Amino acid sequence: MTGERSAPLRERMIEDMRIRGMGDKAQKAHIRAVKDFAIFLGHPPDTATPEDLRAYQLHMTDTGVTPATFNTRIVALRFFFGMTCGREEMKRYMQFRTQPRKLPVVFSVEEVSDILMAAPGPGLKYRAALSISYGAGLRAAEVCNLKIGDIDSDRMLIHVEQGKGRKDRKVMLSPGLLSLLRDYWREARPEGWLFPGKPKINPISPRQLNRAFTSAKNMAGIKKAATLHTLRHSFATHLLEANTPSRQHPADAPAGQRMSGSSRCCSAMPS
Repeated sequence: MTGERSAPLRERMIEDMRIRGMGDKAQKAHIRAVKDFAIFLGHPPDTATPEDLRAYQLHMTDTGVTPATFNTRIVALRFFFGMTCGREEMKRYMQFRTQPRKLPVVFSVEEVSDILMAAPGPGLKYRAALSISYGAGLRAAEVCNLKIGDIDSDRMLIHVEQGKGRKDRKVMLSPGLLSLLRDYWREARPEGWLFPGKPKINPISPRQLNRAFTSAKNMAGIKKAATLHTLRHSFATHLLEANTPSRQHPADAPAGQRMSGSSRCCSAMPS
């Protein structure tokens, strides 16, 4: 948002988002979207008309804005007009774009094993962190924010605090992953954060974890266009391929159902 008049609007919108419990990342995305709309208009966005909204949507279409970005901006504008401006009627003039569905990139079990073994050192920190992302299906930020107390070895669960949607949840912890985490703990003796950064009062960042993943993928010689998120998708796919119940880790399935490569991933971890 630009101009003197936009400053109070920005503050009010931030307050509205805080009331709704939005995270910092979502707040920044909403502010960027409304600012882009204001720049297009050339005047405060709260004075926009239905024709202005139509022109902006045509502008995004003509300039090649991706469906994902288009929809992200529409969500932000719907919030801005509905919550901050009290102009619910403006929502009728905003349309979402359909997105072509693409099959996600998935690693084979062998590729996952190669990536984990190629995780950068020194030590086991990044191998353990990437193994949690795969074996527990956690997002980068969720891995980074884990504390030692979140690992419940008695019930074989991992407590994930304030994950997506700002909700806590429990995920399964396999014996193989627990073994690796214990080896890592004996080696590094972390206190507080499971994966401390520098300084140790802070955890490693999602950016650092993503860099470690990219380095491991390259070292493993894997050419697929993939991100750390691909590990999560791959684990879900491996569960389905193994016909393993979602509450049961594939490495712990009955011998007849066990994935041929899952035990390889676990046995590749130090014992």
